[in-house]
Amino acid sequence: MTLSDNMRAAFLIMTSMTAFTVNDAMMKLAAPNLPFFQQIFMRGCLITLGLFVLALVSGHMTFRISRRDRILSLVRTAAEAIGTVFFLTALFSIPIANLSAILQALPLTVTLAAALFFGETVGWRRIAAILVGFIGVAIIIRPGLDGFTIYSLYGVGTVVAVTVRDLAARKLSVGIPSSRVALSSAIGVTVLAGGGSLVLQEGWVTPNRSETALLSGAAVCLMVGYVSAVAGMRGGDLGFVAPFRYTSLLVALILGLVLFDEWPDALTMLGAAIVVATGLFTIYRERQTRTQSSALPAKGARLR
Repeated sequence: MTLSDNMRAAFLIMTSMTAFTVNDAMMKLAAPNLPFFQQIFMRGCLITLGLFVLALVSGHMTFRISRRDRILSLVRTAAEAIGTVFFLTALFSIPIANLSAILQALPLTVTLAAALFFGETVGWRRIAAILVGFIGVAIIIRPGLDGFTIYSLYGVGTVVAVTVRDLAARKLSVGIPSSRVALSSAIGVTVLAGGGSLVLQEGWVTPNRSETALLSGAAVCLMVGYVSAVAGMRGGDLGFVAPFRYTSLLVALILGLVLFDEWPDALTMLGAAIVVATGLFTIYRERQTRTQSSALPAKGARLR
């Protein structure tokens, strides 16, 4: 059986989301006995090495980057580093599925930020969906209620940082290799973690075999996730493959139950359902708008 380009791309996106979430679980499992920044630094070294080899083999290391793209890459790298610290701080303190549910708001925040800062057209339906989606996030976080934890706000901070990262990525030149962008981010995160481990932690903890295996596995999963995500986004129609990103929430629910004996309560599940539903609607409307826009020139050509 031969898969269509869209189905192959969808499979790659599901693979990438699964790999990213397994990475999260491995980092959470390795966390109790290893200092925070040391853990990020060790994983970062492995990822940087892997991405460097990938960029070298692909011939991307010789690519000359413009000054504008360097600045955008710097902004993206800074946002990536901050987002990583926020994300792992939250991950080590709240259930993995709860954090994953908060992160499902990313399609909403990116769409809203693109409208506010880049002037991209967003209709009232998508604006309404975004606002409803934020209500879903508030239900998950529950500020002022018994289920509230300050670490949920780190999850929100992650969403803000990743939104900045993705907006910077949107403005990068089309020709810049993805491997170079990812390598820059990996170096930035690793340098930040290395500095944090020197300044903010006392001494170096030698990881045991289990912790070394978990960190190595996390690095491999990130590499698989990166390669699959890039191939998936470039190999299929964006409107078709984007909804498959929500695979990460399903995987997080399963891993949270199996590995950590965690399961979100009813309010968290309700909030997650609202966020996912509004995200899917936003993707649908964006796809519909693009289809209509691309059809206008052709229709005009026939009239002439």
